[in-house]
Amino acid sequence: MSDHNTNKSAGNLLSDAMTNVSALVRNEVDLARAEVSENLNRAGVAIGLIAGAAIIALVSLNVLAAALVAALTEAGLDAGWSALIVGVVLAAVAFVMIGKGVNDLKLSSLAPTRTVKNVKRDAEAVKDAYDDK
Repeated sequence: MSDHNTNKSAGNLLSDAMTNVSALVRNEVDLARAEVSENLNRAGVAIGLIAGAAIIALVSLNVLAAALVAALTEAGLDAGWSALIVGVVLAAVAFVMIGKGVNDLKLSSLAPTRTVKNVKRDAEAVKDAYDDK
């Protein structure tokens, strides 16, 4: 009979251990879910701040461009010519930036060239190993 009680105790211990492990895993998943949610909320606020900063930066660039036009006009240029000069200079800067950005985003520059080279080298090594056999 004591042998039966020992088995029952071992069974209870195993059952308790499984229950505890299950509860621990559940708690860890809940913690991870809460942490991810908190991080997503923080990221959303950060994205909002970045968007707000971008809008303010655009407005400030407009104000600075207007100030530059006004300065050129004060220096003796006609207002129309001042605006044209500032507009052309800013357009040229934007054109150069767009060209550089598009060039950097070409598909060939995004391809993992070192990885492709390594895979080709590995394939050749495997092929040579099988050819030698």
